Amino acid sequence: MKTNFDEIVERRHSGSLKWDGIEERLGIKEKDLLPMWVADMDFKTPATVREAISEKLQHGVLGYAGSYDTYYESVLDWMKERYQWTPQKDWMVHGGNLVSVLTRLIRVYSNPGDKVLIQPPVYGSFRNLIKSNHREVVENPLQQTKNGYEIDFIDFEKKLQEQVSLFLLCSPHNPVGRVWSYEELEKMGSLCKKYNVLVIADEVHADLTFKNKKHIPFLAVDKAFEENGILCTAPHKAFNLAGLEISSTFIPSAERRDRYTKEMLRDGYNKPNLLGVTAAEAAYRRGGKWLEEVVDYIEKNHQYLQERLRQEMPPLHVTEAEAGYLAWIDCRKSGYEAETLNKAFIKKGKLLLSNGTGFGTGGEGFFRMNLACPRSVLQEGVSRLLRSFD
Repeated sequence: MKTNFDEIVERRHSGSLKWDGIEERLGIKEKDLLPMWVADMDFKTPATVREAISEKLQHGVLGYAGSYDTYYESVLDWMKERYQWTPQKDWMVHGGNLVSVLTRLIRVYSNPGDKVLIQPPVYGSFRNLIKSNHREVVENPLQQTKNGYEIDFIDFEKKLQEQVSLFLLCSPHNPVGRVWSYEELEKMGSLCKKYNVLVIADEVHADLTFKNKKHIPFLAVDKAFEENGILCTAPHKAFNLAGLEISSTFIPSAERRDRYTKEMLRDGYNKPNLLGVTAAEAAYRRGGKWLEEVVDYIEKNHQYLQERLRQEMPPLHVTEAEAGYLAWIDCRKSGYEAETLNKAFIKKGKLLLSNGTGFGTGGEGFFRMNLACPRSVLQEGVSRLLRSFD
């Protein structure tokens, strides 16, 4: 039976960051906002996952997690079946949420004052983690062309020559929705290897790649990249499991892996979340059909947004996405400054989007809209967006 993604699930007063944590996180006190900002879904987690969690709860003992080989195997099988990539089991290190994993990776593989490369406009935590750990941000801004966002490889190599230690690769890219091609990944990886730069690939949105595109894991591009590459992934985005904080990090180098696991122990982290392991294994083992359905629904939400803005607000342009449920809307031709628009969305439209300024260089005048919601909610969100211009 197909999932009914049109079902409205009331998330208010459920302890949801997206719906209940707006004032706490953002300091916004406006009431009756429709939140389309933070990146989780308004759809129920797959029934197969909820059933697995229910079985664990019915067992009745929620002690420490242990003996999670079957979880590791489920991740490895998923990678092989979905991406034709066969990483080794001993490369895997379990972890919590990916932000905590990324900050630990930055600490382990660079020193205070080191340079870390990013490609803005990009997930805001990249910049924040680099700066909060006293490293220097170096930018290789993506170039917006008539064909979409592209990498400026001349600038990319120039920046690598500035004694960069790490490169944080967002693949697929948040917020612009690009799925990097084999050629792009190979060129980035080869240049990083040439200049001895470690690549940390955040691939949390990979499973949400649209059917006409193919995601390629960074470590699958070239065996040589195993020497200077680390891959991070999680079922958070694809199966709506962010609250259970379970992730997997692939570190092929035994020496690097040993350094990382020692840092985990210094952090006091040595066990995954019990329900997170249970949920992730169920998702990878039995969630494939649900994922196909939700990706199809999300892709149609993208098409709905594009078509409606094209008809009713032509100055606004939705970037053509290739993966994910985050729409990147160019409002620069609206005639309004970004901050004026942001206030209008909140005050007049009662709509909360992510302001593009939070994604760094190239984000000014853009807004990110979360489309992982029932079509009726999206319709209301677009109506509120349009009402902001009245």
